[in-house]
Amino acid sequence: MNNAPDFSYLDQLNDVQRMAVTAMDGPVMVIAGPGSGKTRVLTYRIAHLLNNGVPPWQILALTFTNKSAKEMKERIEKIVGSGANRVWAGTFHSIFARILRVEAHRIGYPNDFTIYDTDDSKSVVKEIIKTLKLDPKVYNVGAIRARISSAKSNLITPKAYVVNEDLMTADKMNRRPMTHLIYERYTDKCLKAGAMDFDDLLLQMFRLLYQNPDEIRVKYQRQFQYLMVDEFQDTNFLQYEILKLLCVYEGSPQNVCIVGDDAQSIYSFRGATIENILMFEQDFPRLKTYKLEQNYRSTDHIVAAANEVINYNKKQIQKKIWTDNIGGHKIKVIKAVTETDEGKRIADSIVEQKNRFGLANREIAILYRTNSQSRVFEECFRRSNIAYRIYGGLSFYSRKEIKDLIAYMRLTVNPKDNEALKRVINFPRRGIGKTTIDKLIELSNDNDMSIMEVLNQVDFNARSKKSIGTFMTIIKKCAKKVQESNAYEAALYIARTSGLIEHFKTDTTIEGMNRLENVNALLDGIKDFVEDDTLEEGDDLAQEQDRTMTGYLQNISLMTDADQDDGEQDTVTLMSVHAAKGLEYKSVFVVGLEENLFPSYMSMSSPEQIDEERRLFYVAITRAEAHLTLSFANSRYQYGQMRYNDASRFLEEVPESSIDAISSIKRNMGGNETGGGGGLGTPKLLGNFKKITRAPKSLAVDPKDFKPSPSETIKEGMKVLHMKFGEGIVKSIDDRFVATIVFGQLSDNAEKRIMLQFAKLQILD
Repeated sequence: MNNAPDFSYLDQLNDVQRMAVTAMDGPVMVIAGPGSGKTRVLTYRIAHLLNNGVPPWQILALTFTNKSAKEMKERIEKIVGSGANRVWAGTFHSIFARILRVEAHRIGYPNDFTIYDTDDSKSVVKEIIKTLKLDPKVYNVGAIRARISSAKSNLITPKAYVVNEDLMTADKMNRRPMTHLIYERYTDKCLKAGAMDFDDLLLQMFRLLYQNPDEIRVKYQRQFQYLMVDEFQDTNFLQYEILKLLCVYEGSPQNVCIVGDDAQSIYSFRGATIENILMFEQDFPRLKTYKLEQNYRSTDHIVAAANEVINYNKKQIQKKIWTDNIGGHKIKVIKAVTETDEGKRIADSIVEQKNRFGLANREIAILYRTNSQSRVFEECFRRSNIAYRIYGGLSFYSRKEIKDLIAYMRLTVNPKDNEALKRVINFPRRGIGKTTIDKLIELSNDNDMSIMEVLNQVDFNARSKKSIGTFMTIIKKCAKKVQESNAYEAALYIARTSGLIEHFKTDTTIEGMNRLENVNALLDGIKDFVEDDTLEEGDDLAQEQDRTMTGYLQNISLMTDADQDDGEQDTVTLMSVHAAKGLEYKSVFVVGLEENLFPSYMSMSSPEQIDEERRLFYVAITRAEAHLTLSFANSRYQYGQMRYNDASRFLEEVPESSIDAISSIKRNMGGNETGGGGGLGTPKLLGNFKKITRAPKSLAVDPKDFKPSPSETIKEGMKVLHMKFGEGIVKSIDDRFVATIVFGQLSDNAEKRIMLQFAKLQILD
């Protein structure tokens, strides 16, 4: 019997793909342009390693979503069999959470630690701000949380933060000098609650490896002999440092393969740094680089436009994307009068594409720069009877009834979880009032204890004692059930014993019945999790916990919208460009292409940020397979006022040879250049959006001489300098800190409304 592996899958690859797949040893970088078969290369590379005798548990593959990791395993299994299940594949967060479940006690956390979501983190920060008696308007919860997240992503601990002169100075300028203290207390509270937020899953993994070099770090260096990272351009400083701890050491074979595209680096606001991929060769001098430049997704006009646009960015790894998909549809450009007009025209265009080209709703996507742009499209689609969905809206796991049940589940696993306790101590209502809860929180803070510890030690009045006693009995019973049962049996018991199911049954409104259905859907999902036979046991870190409540809670806490999307509903998708990363559609509409919207006004003062906006536009247009439509409106409401906008500079960068000047929308009405003809009218009018009026080049300010003043120091009547618009007078500042500034040197639209927080203005007098 011949048991030799079948290598016929290599015949399905082009020459460059095959070289990238078979280069097994040493550092490898695969620069994968959009639609170039990146997933196939990753999948086949792992299959090739397995076929060449590499044990699956020695392969670590870090992907962008857990969904993509699961799909990758399924594709590998078709090639090599069931061994694919034992490959370590998942996101940075899910893989590190899995390791920390075994090792967390070595750095002072319980192995059954809770994973805080965004709401939990904000709640902790809010409580600290209140305890310190700080002004919540100045110490904005979202801003403080983002500051802490940024610090963690750059390996800055609270102790390092307080001695960092740049950070401390910036906080003082922003009137938030106590940020470092909030960070310190936030860290302490999470540790004492046995909780990690998403950033901690990375930071604590680094700590684990860095502080235990002779035992833990060596253990995982020996286990993970082959490392692969997808979407490497989206990694942050901390993720790269962890990767280096795992594969850079004396005697290391440095079998690390990164796959990515610097032209699709769009997550700097999350801490991602394009420098990781640009500088990778310096860290790995023996690097072999392969460029996947053939695009299998898009037609020639879309590919040509993408190449032309991204060439405006100077800082990039040079490549030339090409395609065999010749003779495709040219790019449509829609010029609308208002945002409402834009929505109507796009609704009409979708109807035409469906009728003319037989497209299904699910094959069409609307991509916008900010989520607030969805409103007008929702209204127009309802009127036109176009089924749609908002990608990135309220997810199933964000619904109140789901978070309530999950909070009970969290508390039974980790009784120190204050955020879970505060959510359910009086839900369903059991007579524990706000005054009592506030007192519990105060005692918890004053005595450095969890709220559960306070409940066990403090004597209450008769009424409160009975109510609290009932709650404590429920939690103890449920905790016992969690220890004895799998996740489904325990969850069902918790849902009943807590009174949640009975509570929702008594609400006979449509909303109440929907809540009960959602709770039952969650329980069905837990049963499916428990009975999932793809979970593998017996590798170096046994997964017997996976079917327990702890394993389930970890699984859902790391889910993203992409993981939950089954793609089966026949609806047009509305989403931000950021959310569209990694997806593809037959027809894509990129909307709102105006200066100060796309590119965003927050990017105007920085060439690096404009480059990132351009990469974002590149990502948007390369989601399209066959049809690409770009649209902009001459005017739209912003900050309660009508604003007249210039067309985006990115429209100027799309080659005219790839643009169809006649919009696909046909209207039975008189035409003019802004509209009746439905688009740009005739080819002669194509240049209209290119002849936009901007500040004269003489107004440009040398960045070396420009020093923005703190936003809070800018007052009405002041003379200020803007890097793009030049000198102006602050006419007024409203209660939302939006300034109206008259820039006298501009030829038109001299009056600009700018949010001071992002304006970057220099006071001149």
